[in-house]
Amino acid sequence: MAESLPEHDRILQEIESTDTACVGPTLRSVYDDQPNAHQKFMEKLDACIRNHDREIEKMCNFHHQGFVDAITELLKVRADAEKLKVQVTDTNRRLQDAGKEVIAQTEEIIRCRVQQRNITTVVEKLQLCLPVLEMYSKLKEQMSVKRYYSALKTMEQLENLYLPRVSQYRFCQIMMENLPKLREEIKEISMSDLKDFLESIRKHSDRIGETAMKQAQQQKTFSTALQKQNNINYGRNMHLGRNRILESKNEITLKRTFEDEDEHDEEVLTAQDLVDFSPVYRCLHIYSVLGDGEIFENYYRKQRRKQARLVLQPQSSMHETVEGYRRYFSQIVGFFVVEDHILHVTQGLVTRTYTDELWNMALSKIIAVLRTHSSYCSDPDLVLELKNLIVVFADTLQGYGFPVNRLFDLLFEIRDQYNETLLKKWSGLFRDIFEADNYSPIPVANEEEYRIVISKFPFQDPELDKQSFPKKLPMSQSVPQIYMQVKEFIYASLKFSESLHRSSTEIDDMLRKSTNLLLTRTLSSCLQNLIKKPHIGLTELVQIIINTTHLEQACKYLEDFISNITNISQLTVHTARLYGLSTFKDARHAAEGEIYTKLNQKIDEFIQIADYDWTMSESDGRASGYLMDLINFLRSTFQVFTHLPGKVAQTACMSACQHLSMSLMQMLLDSELKQISMGAIQQFNLDVIQCELFASSEPVPGFQGDTLQLAFIDLRQGASLEDRGATPE
Repeated sequence: MAESLPEHDRILQEIESTDTACVGPTLRSVYDDQPNAHQKFMEKLDACIRNHDREIEKMCNFHHQGFVDAITELLKVRADAEKLKVQVTDTNRRLQDAGKEVIAQTEEIIRCRVQQRNITTVVEKLQLCLPVLEMYSKLKEQMSVKRYYSALKTMEQLENLYLPRVSQYRFCQIMMENLPKLREEIKEISMSDLKDFLESIRKHSDRIGETAMKQAQQQKTFSTALQKQNNINYGRNMHLGRNRILESKNEITLKRTFEDEDEHDEEVLTAQDLVDFSPVYRCLHIYSVLGDGEIFENYYRKQRRKQARLVLQPQSSMHETVEGYRRYFSQIVGFFVVEDHILHVTQGLVTRTYTDELWNMALSKIIAVLRTHSSYCSDPDLVLELKNLIVVFADTLQGYGFPVNRLFDLLFEIRDQYNETLLKKWSGLFRDIFEADNYSPIPVANEEEYRIVISKFPFQDPELDKQSFPKKLPMSQSVPQIYMQVKEFIYASLKFSESLHRSSTEIDDMLRKSTNLLLTRTLSSCLQNLIKKPHIGLTELVQIIINTTHLEQACKYLEDFISNITNISQLTVHTARLYGLSTFKDARHAAEGEIYTKLNQKIDEFIQIADYDWTMSESDGRASGYLMDLINFLRSTFQVFTHLPGKVAQTACMSACQHLSMSLMQMLLDSELKQISMGAIQQFNLDVIQCELFASSEPVPGFQGDTLQLAFIDLRQGASLEDRGATPE
């Protein structure tokens, strides 16, 4: 018991000194002690409480007087506090009344400060936004005036520099959303401009090509004139006297060429003058900036290929006029001049490989078109103009760096066709000359007429020169005309050979080959047809033989003529020869054969009218009338043969006599002739005697002895046999 009391005191000390939150463990220890410890602790606690109460009461009693004194002092202060409260309230009221105006002004100041701050903020933000708005306004203005490339640059600045600074504002978001749309709009507009450009160059390509071809032709004319002038200056010391007149003429020509060149310089426009290329530059830059340069290049090349196919497609009637060919060539030249310009002023849009590929495709098509359409041309003048156009066309494109060798190869094909058209034309000219000829010697009344004839045809005859006027030349009017037409043909053939970039030897060879064709095919055919015509009689055939003889002799002058215009000596190893000799010999042989045939036909006509009375009692005492007419015809015919070569006349005479003899012999040997009277035999003998007399009279000089009479020896023998076997009266 005595031990538990100090323990309770300790617990009570802990409770009093410990924080309330930690009382729990202390109280728990009360219940952990011996039984009835709780009752004892409560008793101890009550005793402690009573002790404290007594101490409190002692304390209160000790301080009570002081408390009373304090209350008394407080009551005294209360009255003063009431007065002070009234004064403070009055002062507060008066202060509130006085502060209302200050508060109002203060609020106004605050509001102004807020506004000032807001304005400052707005100014700062506007300083950030205004450049953006100005750039956007500039963009809109550039769009309105179609400065699309500058607009794209402005967009790039907006996106990379200006908009990121003010990206938090809504209008910036709207701008950002509009920029891609503007880019697409620019692409569409630039593409539309490109399409307009493509349409424009399609329409103007013929004019561009015409201008380029005109410039190339002027340059060629100028170079040719300058070359001639240089040649004159080079040979001045060697041939000063002979070339003085030629030099002055060429100087005049060169001067005129310079003057014409100066005049055309003011008139001729370039491709840049005719077509505005800015759309294609602008579109190329725009697509390059947008990163779609390859798309643009593919589109441009695709469209130009389509246009190339359209340009290369000729009109169906192109071959009818030279204007059709000129328009075709002008369009092609214009197309490639534009491509060449694009090649040199842009980088990558058009490459040399692309243009070469396009040109090779076009060249194959052009050659096929020209080969087809030129085959329809029957007019040599049109073919010649076509050749000149092809040369100018080739020279023009060659000046722009395009290979044109295949075009000159094509010209050799067209040259053959040109020769064919010339041959057809000259065939008609030869026929007209032969139709208009009177086939009689050319009469010349005086020296002037004689000189006119020999100026056209190289005729020389010393014996005829000794005769006085008037006189007759042995050939007919067709001979100088044919000779002049052959020279005209050579000139026409030479025109095609010019500007083909060929040597003089090659040109000489071309002229000789074409002239050979004219002589051996065209003129020979015309002569053969002329000889076979029914209305050509013996007199005409004789004159044809004489004419061909003189034309044959003139062939050497034609060779000299070709050598003079080509400056190629006939002694050159590769120089071809004219085949006119064989042509005229063949024609002469055909004419000779036709003479023999027509003589025999004429003899047959006389024989057909023979009317022998094989039963007559006695003869008429003279030769038959038909036979005398036949002999007179033969005499007059053989007189015409005096201008023929002797062998021709002798052969014709011998052939006629043999045919007459055979025809009379066939009359005696006729199977239908059953009986012949003595009178008929005598009459027949009289006819045979006339034939023999005709043969012995030497109707054609040159026969030796009785050669011509031998033609009737078989007839004489047959008549003698019939005389022995004739039926007596």
